[in-house]
Amino acid sequence: MRQNPKNSTQKCLYVYDKAVTDYAFWNNQIEHGNLMISVLKENSVATFVESIHFDTSHELNTGIESYSTYENNGIRFSIVNYRDPETKKLHRFITTLPGSINPGTIAMLYFKRWTIEKAFNNSKSNLKETKAWSSDNNSLKNQMRLTAMSYNLLRTVEELSKIQDPELIHPSDKKYTEDLEKRQQAAKKRGGFVNPLFFNERIARISSYTIRAVQNAIMTGKSLSSFINALVAKLVPRVNQIGEH
Repeated sequence: MRQNPKNSTQKCLYVYDKAVTDYAFWNNQIEHGNLMISVLKENSVATFVESIHFDTSHELNTGIESYSTYENNGIRFSIVNYRDPETKKLHRFITTLPGSINPGTIAMLYFKRWTIEKAFNNSKSNLKETKAWSSDNNSLKNQMRLTAMSYNLLRTVEELSKIQDPELIHPSDKKYTEDLEKRQQAAKKRGGFVNPLFFNERIARISSYTIRAVQNAIMTGKSLSSFINALVAKLVPRVNQIGEH
């Protein structure tokens, strides 16, 4: 999808795998006003231009070692050097986002890029959207619109159920937090810690139970409040977090 910044105030953010990017591709995205994030290839050659100031004390920038502007054949971009405090591994991200964006946000956006795969999984596995309805372009657009509407309805219902009682969480969130705590304990033994941003709220895969509940409610005419209550009944107590480092 291409956008001309002269014709639109709306921007697209693309988080790409490094395998599909090169400087010519990068320059093409810049010319069309697209905002990009990817991993810098190991064999990339670029010239340092200047450092970009960022708040080293901000939690968002945990693990950021440097944030700088580089250039290759007249093409300018920013490079974020992020060292994972858990594994000590260095990650180098390349981006066209403005320098006003926290470099830690850029790194986390890349790490969170697979969140959308959970939506695809829901669509394929639960909504059975595995085949195109037609080869006609308008039919395909309508299929995507209806799929997105169905997904958004299910997401809204699940999120509504989660906010009924702040002391309760979804079972998948509990499992995720427990796994993080195990990683935190292991990292501490190695002298590191899990980036605290991973302990923040996240978008999880919509549960099969939620999807079945909505399907049954539609077929039986059950009220919104009644099946929201049924979803709340499936929530569990929060885990006592030790995410601080």
